[in-house]
Amino acid sequence: MPDTTLQHRTPNYPIDSIFINRWSPRAFDSSNIPDEDLQTILEAARWAPSAFNVQPWRFVYSHRGDEHWNTQLNLLDPFNKSWAQNASALVYVISDKIVSGDGTRPDKPSNYNSFDAGAAWAQLALQASVSGYKAHAMAGLYFDKAQEALKLPERYKVEIAVAIGKNTTPNFLAPVLQEREIPSQRLASKDIIFAGTFS
Repeated sequence: MPDTTLQHRTPNYPIDSIFINRWSPRAFDSSNIPDEDLQTILEAARWAPSAFNVQPWRFVYSHRGDEHWNTQLNLLDPFNKSWAQNASALVYVISDKIVSGDGTRPDKPSNYNSFDAGAAWAQLALQASVSGYKAHAMAGLYFDKAQEALKLPERYKVEIAVAIGKNTTPNFLAPVLQEREIPSQRLASKDIIFAGTFS
């Protein structure tokens, strides 16, 4: 499916098209994703920046139709499951809530694990777009069930789930979702960027 994102988005200042072309559709074509492609997308996430280079992100994934697919799909709420079932892969982005000690200091709670995991998600999404896929993050999931189903130790936190796949025409989506199947706009620069003080 041709990417017509630039018809819908115009940046206020010159930026690389990688940032404009990334968007989060819900219409996926149900095709399989080669593991090499998925590992490339996850590799980009691995190279995200993090405070003190702690790298708190972890990823648990499934390929469409593999032995983990139904379990991971059923962790999504009904709304997200209704369209994410057509994705090629699901990835659960997880963060480590603890900064491990190093012999000179004890373990301590992290104040930035979620922030750093968000940086990893952003790089995942950008690489997916570069690789010819789309990634859509979802907060609508059963977090407590996910903790158990993914067999996470208590120190780890499920942040988000991500559907990855090839974008296709949205004809099969519910009408209300078809209307939303275009790249979204952003708040104006003047509403989010301030010189000196917040105003």
